[in-house]
Amino acid sequence: MTERSQLDNIRIVLVNTSHPGNIGAVARAMKNMAVSDLALVAPRKYPHDEATWRASNAADVLDSATVYDTLEEAIADCSLVVGTSARGRTIPWPLLDPRHCAERAYAEAGQHKVALVFGREDRGLTNDELQLCNLHVNIPANEEYSSLNLAMAVQVLCYELRMTHLSGVEGQLSDNPMADWDMPPATADALQRYFVHLEETLVEMGFLNPKAPKQLMTRLRRLYTRARPDEMEVNILRGILTATQYQIRQGKDATADLPEGVSEADG
Repeated sequence: MTERSQLDNIRIVLVNTSHPGNIGAVARAMKNMAVSDLALVAPRKYPHDEATWRASNAADVLDSATVYDTLEEAIADCSLVVGTSARGRTIPWPLLDPRHCAERAYAEAGQHKVALVFGREDRGLTNDELQLCNLHVNIPANEEYSSLNLAMAVQVLCYELRMTHLSGVEGQLSDNPMADWDMPPATADALQRYFVHLEETLVEMGFLNPKAPKQLMTRLRRLYTRARPDEMEVNILRGILTATQYQIRQGKDATADLPEGVSEADG
């Protein structure tokens, strides 16, 4: 894959943006740094004249933007998803600064789609949205005034991507831990379907109480997103879950066939 197409393989995702002018400003920031794939998740006002006006000469980026109803849909085909986070979390996630984020994203974009996800202007991404991400990135702004405009935050990361691009591909491939892997990493959609299957199985086993789940699924999500399983590994894990569910249901069926008041141990 060429350097130019590596930048094309990086998607900027804006979640639930309130002000249409910010969408246009983001399109302009992206074009300044030769990044072109823009995804909008449930924008409050779009399309809108203010977005077009603020985009200036980046109308092509704006016009080619794709609108999605959910974040899951916007990142479904991406194998690396990085969410922007402005604060520490109760359960910490692998965290990068913008420079290392750009190096990792650019290196992996040579093999698969990468998403950089930005949240709402007033409160960023929710905990549930951040848990859909493999990694988090934090811009180390002035602690006394750390609020960044959405377009500014996008500009910082796109600038770092641009600098990584200009430095050349060869020096960056060492930053890709899956460069020589035999199978591509699972996409966000494949992992999400695995998490649904895993939760269903844990409930059937009685290991997870849906009325008091605590942080079990959050910690399991962190484990698997940190491990970055590949496509084959996710298929194997889902096969194990399917076999487990089969055994559980077989056991329930056998118990259901026994006369009332008689257990298998009585036999």
